[in-house]
Amino acid sequence: MTYDLIVLGSGPGGYVAAIRASQLGLKTAVVEKAELGGVCLNWGCIPTKALLKSAQVFQYLKHASDYGVSVNDEAKASLPGMVKRSRDVAGNMSKGIQFLLKKNKIDHIEGHGSLDPEKKVTVKDSKGNTATYAAKHILIATGARSRQLDSMPQDGKKIIGYREAMVLDKQPGSMVVVGSGAIGTEFAWFYNAIGTKVTLVEFMPNIVPLEDEEVSKQLERSFKKEKIRVMTNSSVEAVDTKGKKCKVTVKTKKGEEIIEADIVLSAVGITPNTGGIGLEEAGVTLDKGKIKVDDYYRTNIEGVYAIGDVVHGPALAHVASAEAIICVEKIAGKNPEPLDYNNIPGCTYCTPEVASVGYTEKAAREAGYDLKIGKFPFSASGKASAAGARDGFVKVIFDEKYGELLGVHMIGDNVTEMIAEAVVARKLETTAHELIKAVHPHPTMSESIMEAAAAAYDEVIHL
Repeated sequence: MTYDLIVLGSGPGGYVAAIRASQLGLKTAVVEKAELGGVCLNWGCIPTKALLKSAQVFQYLKHASDYGVSVNDEAKASLPGMVKRSRDVAGNMSKGIQFLLKKNKIDHIEGHGSLDPEKKVTVKDSKGNTATYAAKHILIATGARSRQLDSMPQDGKKIIGYREAMVLDKQPGSMVVVGSGAIGTEFAWFYNAIGTKVTLVEFMPNIVPLEDEEVSKQLERSFKKEKIRVMTNSSVEAVDTKGKKCKVTVKTKKGEEIIEADIVLSAVGITPNTGGIGLEEAGVTLDKGKIKVDDYYRTNIEGVYAIGDVVHGPALAHVASAEAIICVEKIAGKNPEPLDYNNIPGCTYCTPEVASVGYTEKAAREAGYDLKIGKFPFSASGKASAAGARDGFVKVIFDEKYGELLGVHMIGDNVTEMIAEAVVARKLETTAHELIKAVHPHPTMSESIMEAAAAAYDEVIHL
């Protein structure tokens, strides 16, 4: 059978590409060897948020008296129960993707797909049977997997990656989390919240190192207040798993320290899934392990495209989805606008949450801008006080000359739901004056964006 488009992978890049292609009249198939929805839906974004919500509910119960609520029995965390709920949420979402593919008349081909020359895809199913399919266009959206380090090779039991961290059958008494990006910080907070003793190790000077420095410092203070041990400027040199506990050798500025823990979670990034899918045989150009593409995700081979974690850019689900739509619309003869990678929001769902878009203060200064900076702390927000979530702030960064909104950085309760306002504002080239004069509802957390903008121009009311 010949298709207009075959997509390798059904994650947030792959299934979105397939659905948009079908909407545009292209006969489309998706090749997937595992669960529909890819890592994000089954082993990433969605199930981790379910776990985090369970831990948050547990925290609410522990602090119920702070809200005038009396709970007779002591709250207890059940990791197996939390894991079951998380897996049920992911399973239902995967069924939803199956429904969407059927609704849009997209063929689901089960098995491992690899690229053949002459615009063909060979699929090997779980029984070892192979079949070949032809397509005018082939889109590679095979995602990524947990990165392995020589100093702590993952064995799935004592040294684990994010997949194992989601489905542990027994809560560890202690854990060392290596890496403080989104994955590391979210799991560090989750396990600490349900009672595990957690040490978070980060090689860079600050945790969540891609965020604005003030946000990183605030998150470190919040973590330490919750009794998470934070070690920055530190690296794991070795892990001895021979005994009952792991002995983790951590190199710090003061020397080496050995930490004992039941589990070591490696959260040091991801590796793109570019091996074993026929790229070399087809002549597709790679650059530092990732597929080289242009602004419309075309590779050097006519009719072959790539999006998501296998190409350069932020390894985020919403980025893969945006790339998918641009790529497919270009294939269909539309004239989509290339993606602005400087206006991509980033979110981390620990407590307090972290959300940001655009330039950090440091990056803006290095780019040569003169700045106007405004901050509004949630301690001054009526809604935050009412919710019992006073930690954190909103920080806005403007170009002093034109009032252009260069960056927005938030840390606090529900800020991941607030960042979209800043993304749209930057997309529309909104100025500081327009943000200040846009009436925000009261009492809300989101009015802190307006207040922070006003603070940058000495017009803030509630500080």
